[in-house]
Amino acid sequence: MNNLEKLQEITASQPYELLFATVSGAHLYGFASVDSDYDLRGCHLLPISEVVGLDPPTETIEVSKIIKDLELDLVTHDVKKFFTLLLKKNGYVLEQLYSPLIVHSTCEHQELKEIALNCITRYHSYHYLGFARTQWRLFAQETPPRVKPLLYVYRVLLTGIYLMETGQVEANLNHLNQEFNLSYLPDLIAQKVSGGEKATVQNMDWEFHQQECDRLREKLTTAAENSHLPDNPSAKEALNDLLVRLRCKK
Repeated sequence: MNNLEKLQEITASQPYELLFATVSGAHLYGFASVDSDYDLRGCHLLPISEVVGLDPPTETIEVSKIIKDLELDLVTHDVKKFFTLLLKKNGYVLEQLYSPLIVHSTCEHQELKEIALNCITRYHSYHYLGFARTQWRLFAQETPPRVKPLLYVYRVLLTGIYLMETGQVEANLNHLNQEFNLSYLPDLIAQKVSGGEKATVQNMDWEFHQQECDRLREKLTTAAENSHLPDNPSAKEALNDLLVRLRCKK
């Protein structure tokens, strides 16, 4: 991963101890261009003094600026909020947790990845269906249409289908397409990588992409209906145990 050392320096300077920090966004999805920023995501641990005091705790830290010559979008959640999001069938936090682009890790990070397998349910499909609808709406409003939001539509739909069918989190569109073999994706990815964040779709065929997205939405819905995944997470007790142990360390 490019700029790993700089990213590690940035995470080391954060105000709270980190359980983990990973890279998300276009770098994780497999279509980063030279002008893509770094989406750094993680989970921090508040000290007891801030959790039990009268002032509201710093549940989320958000930073968007250039640090060490990197355009950075950094978001970390306190462990309690992150664990709560895992139990709410949130696909974003699953992808952050299982991102292979690891900047900072701990033994508790590894433990959390094992526990969170029992947070994955068939109803995560709603997250991906909703995200795909939003991205398609954004894509359809643009003139001329950019490649990035169209790739996001395909990425979330394929991630959702793959999750329903295998129970595994895979957010990289290149890896996903080894399974789905969609002939048009490599060209779209190449357009984004070479053209940058503002690259527009070449020879846009609206009818074709509308039909493809509708087909994949139907496939995701069917995959959820037929999935072996449970209806509800079963990890609450294990997450609670880990949270208590983490707090008591402080």
